Amino acid sequence: MHTRDLFEVPADTRRERLAPGAWLLHGFAYDQTRALLAAVKDIEQAAPFRHLVTPGGFRMSVAMSNCGRLGWVSDAGGYRYTAEDPHTGRPWPPMPPAFLQLAQAAAADGGFPAFKPDACLLNRYEPGARLTLHQDKDERDFGAPIVSVSLGLPAVFLFGGAARRDRQRRLPLQHGDVVLWGGPARLYHHGVLALKDGHHDVLGRVRLNLTFRRAG
Repeated sequence: MHTRDLFEVPADTRRERLAPGAWLLHGFAYDQTRALLAAVKDIEQAAPFRHLVTPGGFRMSVAMSNCGRLGWVSDAGGYRYTAEDPHTGRPWPPMPPAFLQLAQAAAADGGFPAFKPDACLLNRYEPGARLTLHQDKDERDFGAPIVSVSLGLPAVFLFGGAARRDRQRRLPLQHGDVVLWGGPARLYHHGVLALKDGHHDVLGRVRLNLTFRRAG
């Protein structure tokens, strides 16, 4: 069975083109959420979620963890990828097969069939948490796309352009939605508005985001 067959898009799923190289895949991960959330629990046991501190000394409102060969971290020394969890001194948990298969299937659906992520940043949002507008540029390989999976509470994703001042689209994201961007859109600015309070049937007052990258 091909990887793509494992993640066939439901008939009611829509593919929304955001820009050249950028897509919103509505509901693409919905049928796989049980396996994804089980994997998140295993990762959290080995590498608990924590609130990182920016180089400027500000505590991030989003709690984070990682899996894969490399993990993204932030502290007074700057933003970077490391092979070991600074909190435990051990390698980050391996990327679960369900993660890898979904990321590659979504990337292929968006026109990037050769995507091989080596890092997944897990973000946990609680009401009020947000992600300010930024670019993903700590990676060595800008030829690979970013694949972002939304789980739990709905959120509003900001998707701008190459310049910070470019107009931003506000994209409502639901449980199971996937956003991916690469090629000419790889360094487009993006962020998440402050999460509104609510209740999700599975995750309660929480939103999880899985961001897959080729970092090394």
